Amino acid sequence: MPRLPGVNHLDAIRVLEKVGFRIARQGKHIVMTDGERIVTIPRHNPVNAFTMGGIARDAGLTPEQFRELV
Repeated sequence: MPRLPGVNHLDAIRVLEKVGFRIARQGKHIVMTDGERIVTIPRHNPVNAFTMGGIARDAGLTPEQFRELV
């Protein structure tokens, strides 16, 4: 699984909003959707590198694309 170390959860939200995701609901985790896919982001700072890699993959982004958007 790709690794994306040191990503703040707020930065992850901004990146996903740039590619068309919107916040569906919030609580201990933030759930975002683009109409087809749903991703869940924990409110941890920084988000675990393996977790962030999985979130990027689930959103349809490669780690390189995600890093460019941060």
